[in-house]
Amino acid sequence: MIVIKNYDQFEAYLGKDLGTSPYHKIDQQQINQFADATLDHQWIHTDVAKAENDGPFKATIAHGYLTLSLIPCLWKKIVDIQNLKMEINYGIEDLRFGQAVLVNSEVRLKVKVTAIANLRGITKATIGVNLEIKDQKKPAFTGNVIFLYHFID
Repeated sequence: MIVIKNYDQFEAYLGKDLGTSPYHKIDQQQINQFADATLDHQWIHTDVAKAENDGPFKATIAHGYLTLSLIPCLWKKIVDIQNLKMEINYGIEDLRFGQAVLVNSEVRLKVKVTAIANLRGITKATIGVNLEIKDQKKPAFTGNVIFLYHFID
């Protein structure tokens, strides 16, 4: 795991791959819990029988936003950002979903520092993200996430 404690250490990774998280399995229970949390109970996610019989994937699929919501958890399995006063999820840019994530698929996050800036003591880090699906060539999504880090002086 990479440990970063300040802006200069972060900047040293500009343009570099930081690594890949372990795989995370997305099961039906997680999909159902996400549906409950977001009030998005579209049958393609939650109705197993209908998805198997009538759905284009012959199985339920994870919500696209569920896959996105895994970024903070998987990111923290690659990089340990220490010495912080505050951390903020700031934005997402150039996001593209590549393919659906079928229930019981395993996904992992691959990350790269694509830009970094010092905004009056706040580190703005743009991280290229690619959510890979085990045994699939096409990713679930690609894009850039932006975090703001306020390091302790």
